[in-house]
Formats: sequence, structure tokens, C-alpha cells
Amino acid sequence: MSRTATLKYALWAALSVPALLWLVQARGMDPFDWEELLHPTGELSARLLIVALALTPLVQLFPQAQPLRWLIRHRRAIGVAAFSYAALHTGFYLGAMGNLDDILAEALAIGIWPGWAAFALMIPLALTSNDWAMRTLKAGWKRLQRLAYPAAVLTLVHWLFIHNNTEVALAHFAPLAALELWRLSRRFTPRKGLT
Repeated sequence: MSRTATLKYALWAALSVPALLWLVQARGMDPFDWEELLHPTGELSARLLIVALALTPLVQLFPQAQPLRWLIRHRRAIGVAAFSYAALHTGFYLGAMGNLDDILAEALAIGIWPGWAAFALMIPLALTSNDWAMRTLKAGWKRLQRLAYPAAVLTLVHWLFIHNNTEVALAHFAPLAALELWRLSRRFTPRKGLT
């Protein structure tokens, strides 16, 4: 097996380990106690989404950084992992709630609906994170993948209202916001020699 393939499988393994540990933990718990697994699964999903989105501006900022260039080549794995942990988070939430009436009763709460909306936006991203979808959708694939940005904003709103911990949520998302603002500023800054 080549070194590239080994590293690729190592990345997938590293991304999978927390899920396996939480699933083993959940198996020995009453579903109503799964609530304690909501925060770690949701937080990891948010972190992976942030990393996936931050890679492009980071590579632009540090073009010679080989680890960043390797990660951006495998960004789809990180994005799929972000969705997978969001799905795990949702599954634990549904199990902890226990019945449809309670789920529907709080579905429109200010802290809950952004989470559902973010998860809904991530579904088409995950389903099209493959070479076949890229070839089929062509330019539309890139436009579709931009749904990750509103998904990130909705994830931040969900986090802010669910955990009532503005400092921690902003500490996670502020670096991404700063990188994206820097990236946008480059678009509107005239390059030397072009003015």
C-alpha cells in the first residue's frame, strides 16, 4: 500500500474513533440518558465543519504549508465526518427525547430549529461528496457545496441558544469568520500591477 493511501485510511480511522467510542458508550445506556452524548457529538460535528471550511483560506494564507495542502485534498472526508457526527448527534437527540410529541413540541424553539435546518443543509452536501456527483453536477456541484456556509451559521446559532455559552461558541467560530473576511477582502483588493 502506498504512503498516500496509508495516510488516507489513517485519516478515516482517526475521524471514526470518537464515533465508535460513543456508540459503545450509548449501547450500555438507557436512551433517555443519551442526552449527555449530545454536547460532545454536536461539538465535534461543528469543529469538523469549521476545519473543512477554514482549509481554503488557510491554504491561501500559507500556500507552502504541506500539511494544509494534504488536508485540503482530503477535505471531503472531513466534511462527510462532520455530517456523520451531526447525524449521530441527531440520533442521540431523538433517542433521548423518546417520543414524537416532545420532539414536535420543541421543534420551533429558537435553539432547536437552527440545528434541524443546519442538518437538512448538510444532507445534500454529504450525498454529493463523491466523484460521481462532481462529474454529474459539474459547476453546480461547487454551488451546492456552498450550502456549508449557511449550515455553519445555523450551527453557530444552535450552539449559542442551546448551551447559552457565547464565549465558547464564538471561540470556535471566530477564527473561521476572520479567515473568511480576509478571503473576501482579497477579492475586492486590487492586485499590484492591475491598477
